[in-house]
Amino acid sequence: MSSIRFALNHMCAPSMKLESFFAAAKELGIDSVEIRNDLAGNAILDGTPAKAVKELAERQEISIISINALQRFNEWNDERAREAAELIDYARDCGATALVLVPVNDGSGREPEVRRTNLRKALSALKPMLEAAGIIGLVEPLGFEICSLRLKSEAAEAIEELGATSTFCLVHDTFHHYLAGEAAIFPNMTGLVHISGVSDPDVPVADMRDPHRVLVDAADRLDNVGQLQALLAAGYTGPASFEPFAPTVHALKEPVAALRESMAYVTGKL
Repeated sequence: MSSIRFALNHMCAPSMKLESFFAAAKELGIDSVEIRNDLAGNAILDGTPAKAVKELAERQEISIISINALQRFNEWNDERAREAAELIDYARDCGATALVLVPVNDGSGREPEVRRTNLRKALSALKPMLEAAGIIGLVEPLGFEICSLRLKSEAAEAIEELGATSTFCLVHDTFHHYLAGEAAIFPNMTGLVHISGVSDPDVPVADMRDPHRVLVDAADRLDNVGQLQALLAAGYTGPASFEPFAPTVHALKEPVAALRESMAYVTGKL
C-alpha cells in the first residue's frame, strides 16, 4: 500500500491570506493546495489576478491542484456557461490543474430522468471547454439527501458513457461518501480525496452538515481511515486534501499545529 500524500484546501484556514496559507502548507511539508472562489476578502473573490496567484505559488514551490468550485454545475444555462468559462480561464492562468464541479444541492433536479439528463448536458458542455484549457473537471457528488447528484456511480457512468475519462475525474469526499451510504469506490476514476471528520457523538447521520466537519481525530465517526485504506489498497495515488468546514476549526489560533496533529493521527492509523 502506498503512503498517503496530503494536501490543504483553503477551507482549513479561510481567513488566512493566500501567501500565509501557502506558507502554512510548506511548514507542514505539504506542496499541494486547493484554492477557493467562495472566501470573502480573499483570493479569488477579492479580485486577485490569476497571474499573481501563480507567481505566489511558484515562489513558494506550491502546486495548485484545484479551484474549488463551480457551483450548481449540473444546472447548465447561459449563466453557468459564463461562470465556467471564467473559472476555467482562471484555473489555467493561475497554474491550477483542475476545477471542482459541485452539483445542485437545494432539493431540485432529483428525479432520476431529470438528474440523468442534466448531468450529461453539463458534462457534454464542459468537456470541450476544459479540454481547450488543459484543465481536469473534478465531479464531486454530495451525500446530502436533497442533492441532485449523490452517488459517484452515477457520475462515473455518465463520464464513461461520454468517453470523457481523460477530462473528468471524481472527488471522493469522505464526509459525502459516508452520508450517501454508497459502498463502491472508484479508485481509478478518483482524482482527489477530501478528508474531514465528524466527532460530535450526538448528531444523527441524517443531520450531519458542513459545520460538523472537523479535522480527523480518534473520535471520527466517518471512518476516514478505513476509507483511505480502501482507496490506497485499490491503487489510489492522488492527494488527500483536508477540507474542514467547522467554525471551531476556522477559529483555531494555531491551525498548523492542529493540522499536524491530524496528519500524524491519520498516518499512524494507516
